[in-house]
Amino acid sequence: FQDYSKFLDDNFDAKEWVNTAFRSQKDQSVNKDQYATTLVMKLQMFIQEVNNVIEESSQQAVQNLPRVMRELDAVKQESALLQDQMKMVKQDIQKVEQETAQSMQMLLQLDSIKSRLTAAAEGLQEADNWTTLSADVEEVFQSNDTDAITAKLSRMQTCLQMLVDTPDYAERCGHLEKLKNRLEAMLSPQLVAAFNSQSIEAAQKFTRIFCDIDRLPQLYKYYHKCHKTNLMSIWNTVLEAKADDSLTDWMTEYYDLLLTTWHSQIKWCHQVFTDPVPIVCDLITEALSSIDLGTCITKHLSQRKDSLVALTELKEISERFSKSMEQSVEAHAKVEQLEHTKSLERLMMMIYAPYRPYIAKYKSMEEATLGSDLNNVRLDDSEVFETVQLLAASVNKLFNIAKEANERCQRLSNGCGYEFLLDALKTYFISYCREFRRVMVNIKEKCKGSQNQDAEDWTLFQQSLRIIQTCGDLIMHVDELDGNIISSIMHTIAHYSNPSSPTKDVGKVRLSGKRSVLHAQACLFLSNTDDIANLESLVSKLEEGETPSVLTDIKKEFCRLSEEVHRFSFDIVFAQLKGYLTDLAHMEIWMSKSAGGALTSDLPTFSLSPQEYITKIGQYMMTLPQHLEPFTMQDNPAVIVALKHGKLPYTDEMELPEHTADLWLESISRGTMHFYCEEILKIHELTAHATKQLTTDIDYLCNVLDDLGLHMSETLKNIDTLLKTSAEDYHDVTENMPQRLAHAISSMRRIDL
Repeated sequence: FQDYSKFLDDNFDAKEWVNTAFRSQKDQSVNKDQYATTLVMKLQMFIQEVNNVIEESSQQAVQNLPRVMRELDAVKQESALLQDQMKMVKQDIQKVEQETAQSMQMLLQLDSIKSRLTAAAEGLQEADNWTTLSADVEEVFQSNDTDAITAKLSRMQTCLQMLVDTPDYAERCGHLEKLKNRLEAMLSPQLVAAFNSQSIEAAQKFTRIFCDIDRLPQLYKYYHKCHKTNLMSIWNTVLEAKADDSLTDWMTEYYDLLLTTWHSQIKWCHQVFTDPVPIVCDLITEALSSIDLGTCITKHLSQRKDSLVALTELKEISERFSKSMEQSVEAHAKVEQLEHTKSLERLMMMIYAPYRPYIAKYKSMEEATLGSDLNNVRLDDSEVFETVQLLAASVNKLFNIAKEANERCQRLSNGCGYEFLLDALKTYFISYCREFRRVMVNIKEKCKGSQNQDAEDWTLFQQSLRIIQTCGDLIMHVDELDGNIISSIMHTIAHYSNPSSPTKDVGKVRLSGKRSVLHAQACLFLSNTDDIANLESLVSKLEEGETPSVLTDIKKEFCRLSEEVHRFSFDIVFAQLKGYLTDLAHMEIWMSKSAGGALTSDLPTFSLSPQEYITKIGQYMMTLPQHLEPFTMQDNPAVIVALKHGKLPYTDEMELPEHTADLWLESISRGTMHFYCEEILKIHELTAHATKQLTTDIDYLCNVLDDLGLHMSETLKNIDTLLKTSAEDYHDVTENMPQRLAHAISSMRRIDL
């Protein structure tokens, strides 16, 4: 028996089927060839059988096809008939609707009339009931039966709801309110006694009464007033009994009392009121509003020199209380409701209310604190060396003070005062830069008398490089501070802009209306809507990456300072060269026609020697590398940063070379050539001999520059060319020359253009 079902598999493998057939051979005595022949014969018979079945099925299908077609035609005819009948039914329905429309309209009008008659009858009945109830209400009040009075007023209230459209509705409402006031005045002593004694049974009774007469808010006011008076009395007792203690002790004790009151009253109110959470929340809010904590804080701060630190200590005490209250509200408010959210928001606003006026003044307070700390940073000394050391040491002190201000902002305002802090830091750093420049002026004054001695000049240059390094440190530190402040903003307040982010900070559950959590958090500390909008805008820009820096103005100020210091250092080095070139235009040699009495106009240029002023310049420039190398060869990132942000005079905007000494050398050489050119152009007249002498001097300077690996400036090259050009060729050469130079040199040489 063979399993032919395998032929139905989608993944049928003929080889595997044959192998399986041979493995299942039972009679091993039969030859495999014989078995294979038998198996092939069986497969052929099976194929023949399958073909017969297929042929029989095909013939049967062909025979049944006409009958199927006839049945399909019958179904098609029945469908067409059904469609015609449905059209007829639809027409009948439309006809009935048209014929009965008027009757239906009449029925609707009659039903409306019936409803109005019923309402009028009920109104008349209620009006009759109101008249009846009003007639004997005085008798019920005289009985002093509060239950009967309550029932009477409740029925009158129900009647009044049916008399809304009557002309004297307002008068009846006023009459009912007066009756409720009478009942309330009657119950007032018992109500106060019940709340003071914490009688659950009596409180439940009065809750039912006030609920029936629709005056539960008035009941809550009685409850608040009773406990608020008690809490105010305790606060006054604390102030009197512990007058020697500090405000921090008073606040801690009072907050503990309020927290204890919350837990005890929420337990009691659960047995009396339907929803006790907002009621007890409002009680704590009113208790806080009834004490003059703001005056106490003002007095406390007036006794402390470190007002910001003292204010932060008080705020953190209040914050611990607010977090405890928030956690307690969350624990009892099983399902978050709008009323719970609003009551908690009112409580939080009241807790932080004493601090909002101080946060509004935080900028000026922080500026005063930073200014005081800056005054304690010594920057100047009688000796230049000591002054430079003090400037370098001031950097860490300066930014440690700024970091402390950043921490103060986080602790005092939970990050909501960063707009004020950034303004205060700007004032602080600008004040420092002003002091830095004042010190630089003092250093310049001290250096004026010593600029003619080369050794002291290089000593001063060394000191100036240390000041440049200080500028680099300032720029590097301000970048670091910038990153720290942005990180602090993102960690303290930016997460509030994403409500889905988990946080344990104050403000987690407060989200009423369409306000964002960030807006709700900012409202705790900021009272000005513009300040809140500015804070939200800052956070939004930081999140979107639109503000890569929050200390941009401060960094620009430090970069300007770096450029000024580079100019100062350049002037120190350049002073000697400038001295050699001063009064160049007034030298007598330019008017001389000979040297030592000999006629020299026909002598070749190479027979002349460079003058002393240019040889001194050359000697000075040749010594520049050995003086610059020790100061600039060291791998000093601060010097590199300062140079990057404070461009040296006479240098282009380009990438810094491998060695800063090369840039210094280029700056000084360019400055020398520029000043040399300007002095040459001041010469009034040049004789032929003087012209050759001047070209000799220029060639000497060019040779010095070549030895230093530097190139002659374009202006000096043009002057040299114009001086060497003969009078006959002068006009042709000047066609491609700057006209200023061409006219100046032609005037000196007395060549007509």
